[in-house]
Amino acid sequence: MTANDDYIIEILRDTGLVTKPQIERARAELMKHGGIVPALIAQGALTQEDVTRALATHNSMEFVDMSQMVISPDVIAHIPQEVARRYRVIPIAQTEASLLVAVDDPLNFDTFDAVGHLLKREVEFVCSTPDQIKTALLKYYGTADDAAAQLEGQLGDDIQIGEHAAEVAEGEGGDAPIIKMVTMLLLEAYKLKASDIHLEPMEKRFRVRFRMDGVLHEMQNPPKKLQSAIISRLKIMTGSMSIAEKRLPQDGRIQIKIGKKSIDLRVSTVPTTHGESIVMRILDKSSLSLGLPELGFLSDDQETFEQLIALPDGILLVTGPTGSGKTTTLYACLNYINKPDRKIITVEDPCEYQMNGINQVQVNVDIGMTFPVVLRSMLRQAPNIIMIGEIRDADTANIAINASLTGHLVFSTLHTNDAPAAVARLVDIGVPPFLVSSSVRAVVAQRLVRKLCNNCKQPHELTDSEIVSLGIDRSQLGEALIMRPVGCEKCRHVGYKGRMGIFEIFVITDDVRHMINEKASTLQLRKRARELGMRTLREDGVRKVLAGTTTAEEVISTTMGDAA
Repeated sequence: MTANDDYIIEILRDTGLVTKPQIERARAELMKHGGIVPALIAQGALTQEDVTRALATHNSMEFVDMSQMVISPDVIAHIPQEVARRYRVIPIAQTEASLLVAVDDPLNFDTFDAVGHLLKREVEFVCSTPDQIKTALLKYYGTADDAAAQLEGQLGDDIQIGEHAAEVAEGEGGDAPIIKMVTMLLLEAYKLKASDIHLEPMEKRFRVRFRMDGVLHEMQNPPKKLQSAIISRLKIMTGSMSIAEKRLPQDGRIQIKIGKKSIDLRVSTVPTTHGESIVMRILDKSSLSLGLPELGFLSDDQETFEQLIALPDGILLVTGPTGSGKTTTLYACLNYINKPDRKIITVEDPCEYQMNGINQVQVNVDIGMTFPVVLRSMLRQAPNIIMIGEIRDADTANIAINASLTGHLVFSTLHTNDAPAAVARLVDIGVPPFLVSSSVRAVVAQRLVRKLCNNCKQPHELTDSEIVSLGIDRSQLGEALIMRPVGCEKCRHVGYKGRMGIFEIFVITDDVRHMINEKASTLQLRKRARELGMRTLREDGVRKVLAGTTTAEEVISTTMGDAA
């Protein structure tokens, strides 16, 4: 700190963080630790964050926790590297009026004046700990060697990569900075709870983006000259991809253990104009243990869904576009009904998660192991429950239907925009209507919307246009708890944290079966389902807006096709 120790101690005493006996003990070790404050920290009387928070509060400054923060490269570009390093400052956000800048010493007024003068714009200062500022400087302004050095102390024994990758790492001492840079990239994605990592070669840069809560965020880009080395390192880590093959798409997997958690990454490469583009899907097995409430079901829908997945036979379909959470819902169903007295077999392409107590089969088209081939063999295994990753053709659909008619409960997915459209989709691929009506028990359509951060959301009033778009009766607003996103440290100043599903549950009743046999249109089926009580995706979203768990903007943008 640049300020006098006695002044800081006075502030700490006024806030009740330290006592007089603690200060006296610290004075006795003053020379050993280089100051009273360092001595208090060494004794465990307080932490560096306690000191920084107290000084920030004293000077009417906001304290920010930068450990989970993602800063856009566009924001970082506002402060040159030499200025950031010299004054130990990090730009963290910008508005039309000012630039928000984090400093590590709220008492260093010279820094405030110098940075404001150099940038020639309005600057608003917030405070963070010296360690967090140092880490951010390395992360956003550092070189590959800086990143590697930072990782030495950060990782320790906290992360382990699959056996093959570990063996390769031991034999590549000359590439240690690249190895550590890639490992840090994977660790950072995990810490930020990203679902995907996108490495995209551009003409003059190598872009890195993380998908968090369904939205892509650009991260600090590594130097373009390291592009080939990073891509080769990731291929080596899979143990199955060829680093020599750069003209054809490849697929592989990376296994990582972080602490006690096992994380799988599904790796896909595609050749592009400026090099190979890599996308890594992060498969966190903790999502397998999600209960139905965590998926986003409200109590009445949860009760209906539990009754459906407890049926002894029939087909339950989950529909929606790619990335709408269908696989997570199916795995949650299997986890819910996975009991020792039931045999469950899945056929998937690919097997995204490995689950205990379940027989999982991977499709391999290259050797003729297709969905129909595997399904025919599976039926001879006498399963109680079958899960099919996706019904893609008539053969797969017919075998699934035959399995359901012979006493098996079948779970699968389809790509349709809403639940009633699944009937037309099955008929289109060649399944007779009478088989659809007799085998399908229910169809669940779903989408994902972002959840509001519980730490910072604030009450809000819907605009007239939002009320009209959502189809809300104003009488519903009386007891509603409408909220809006604000942004805080816990949600990385986004206002949202995590996602949940909105659902449309189409139960096939006797009346609906008759309509399917009569070849009723999707519009007629949808109208009848609504009369029987089916809520649309947008109506389910509205319930969650009124409950204060998501926003009107999220529901409207996610259910545009449901506006009618």
